[in-house]
Amino acid sequence: MKWPRRLLVPIAALLLALLPALAHGAPKDYFKGEATTAVAAPAAESPAEELAEKYVPITELRKETDPPCDTSQEQYQPTSVDSVLGNPTVTLQHEAADGELTDVRKAPTAEEIAGLHGPWYLNLEGRVLGNTCVYARAFKKLLEEGKAPAVTYAHIAREKGHSGFALQYWFFWYFNQFNDLHEGDWEGMQLTFEAENPAAARDEEPSEIILFQHAGGERANWTDGKVQKEGTHPIVYPAAGSHATFYDSAVYVENGQHGSGLGCDNTTGPLRELKLAPVLMPNGVRTSGPFAWTSYYGRWGEREKGYNNGPTGPQTKTVWREPFAWMAKQRTTSPRLPGGTIAGPQVTKAFCGAVEVASEIINLDAESPPAAAATVIGVVILIILFVGVTTWRPVDIDTLRRRRALGQILRAARQFYGRHWRVLLPVALAALILIGITNFLAGLISESSPQPGETGVNLAWADLLEQIVRPIAQALVAAIAIVVAREATRSKEVGFRQALLGVKARFWRVVGAQVLATLGVLALALTVIGLPWAIWKLVGWAFVQEEVIFTDKSFRQSFKASSELVRGRWFRTARVIVIFYVIGIATGPILTFALIFTALPLFWINVIGSLVFALLIPFTALGGTFLYLDLSVREEEEPTRPRRSWRLWRPRQFGRIVPAPGTAAAPSG
Repeated sequence: MKWPRRLLVPIAALLLALLPALAHGAPKDYFKGEATTAVAAPAAESPAEELAEKYVPITELRKETDPPCDTSQEQYQPTSVDSVLGNPTVTLQHEAADGELTDVRKAPTAEEIAGLHGPWYLNLEGRVLGNTCVYARAFKKLLEEGKAPAVTYAHIAREKGHSGFALQYWFFWYFNQFNDLHEGDWEGMQLTFEAENPAAARDEEPSEIILFQHAGGERANWTDGKVQKEGTHPIVYPAAGSHATFYDSAVYVENGQHGSGLGCDNTTGPLRELKLAPVLMPNGVRTSGPFAWTSYYGRWGEREKGYNNGPTGPQTKTVWREPFAWMAKQRTTSPRLPGGTIAGPQVTKAFCGAVEVASEIINLDAESPPAAAATVIGVVILIILFVGVTTWRPVDIDTLRRRRALGQILRAARQFYGRHWRVLLPVALAALILIGITNFLAGLISESSPQPGETGVNLAWADLLEQIVRPIAQALVAAIAIVVAREATRSKEVGFRQALLGVKARFWRVVGAQVLATLGVLALALTVIGLPWAIWKLVGWAFVQEEVIFTDKSFRQSFKASSELVRGRWFRTARVIVIFYVIGIATGPILTFALIFTALPLFWINVIGSLVFALLIPFTALGGTFLYLDLSVREEEEPTRPRRSWRLWRPRQFGRIVPAPGTAAAPSG
């Protein structure tokens, strides 16, 4: 059909008039050329997206040096929930009223979990209370396949009755490898603005910041010196495994107060920097679309008891609904583990270890109550068998050379210490000062700013200084206590000056013998293959100082005499030595554990623990001396015990019974 010319002109004009409207409403691939380009161009970022990009945090993660199963390092990173959703190794499970767990579907998507409330679980591959390296390997595979991008979820939060708004960054972690083990983890940080909306906030700085730490957090002013920044981006330090977020690299002691965890969060080096891509979430929950998972109120992990249960999502947290009220209740500090201690074990470090052991027992109880009960019972039985039934009375410290049971040695050492405290207490405090100065100097050496490549050298010198001076100081205190005991066996009173002179006369033998014994045992232990001999000699050389002071023997003679004294009585000797060693090491931490739950600074808690340790050095030395005197009496009263020769350089005698000193030769047949 041929159109009349008179109609073509008005039709063409109408089409030209409608063309913009038609182009705007048409599908993207309908028009070609410039119209297509205009429609396909990405939309400009919203003010909220600009703000999220401007302040997205930079994370410093504890670098893996031995991947993937070293749990002391960070095995994971903040990632997308898509690492779990749509994952064929993940199972959506539902718990019925009778507690029975049912598998509903594999690889659930965001749409499929939307709107679910109640006991629902996203169960990952592996078992929380089983081999947790399964999770580390699974996450490494996701990383290799590009399915675990480094992202953080940004969220604009408001609270009724409060002006301004909060910009939250939520970190999703695949697995939580801490004292509490659980699949999935949500941590993060929050910034608050006084402006009423993101557009107005683009021209102002945040007013406050808070980092999420377990069930609580640590807040600060945006201008606080502890808030590290790279431009406008806060630098934060997620703790290895627990993912509680901190302002600096350190070991933080968490005592369970104000929402903190219980144990120690480690953010120390080596570290790797990880920059995150922000993903802006909707202001409210959604039941459809890419953020349909925000309406999921189930658990992001396997069903387990207590703290091993999978966590719920961000929208279930108080900070999501009440960002300002929640933030105002949180801490302004996080106690960190002091860099060192004056003497003895750090109380706070011992606390970290104790919590870790207790957590392992609790986790074992969650997996198998009979196994946990058997473990505890077994430990108690071992302690009872080791300590055993002993005699505590009578205690005679007027006659020191006599047989004594374990209980009598313990009581005799305490009473003798109490009688001569005017001599023993000052020297113990002097040793505390000496060791404290040594540790301080070692700290200065290790923390100095060396030339590149010299860090290891400085640390080696610092360790060497500590390892030499500390045994010398302890040997001096022990030697003075032994001198006091020796003079008491001669019915003589000895003052502080006389005790020092008694040590001075044999200084190099007294100190050198003990240091040489310590280094010898250490050298054997370092060979690994010589570890049994190290344990054997640790007990056999326990009385080299007593032999020097009581019998004035030489180096070589004191080692030989100590070994002869212990021969045939090794287990009895080891039992007493170990008990006194445990008393010396563990008493300080045990007595001061409770102080960790107070407001007392951790530095002073460690000082108190060091003081207890130093004051117990004379006590443990006296315990060893009374054991030495006990063994000496037994050696005199009991028949000589036969021994065998294990000297490789005398093959004809090797393994054969040889005569003890001062006895007739034994038959070789």
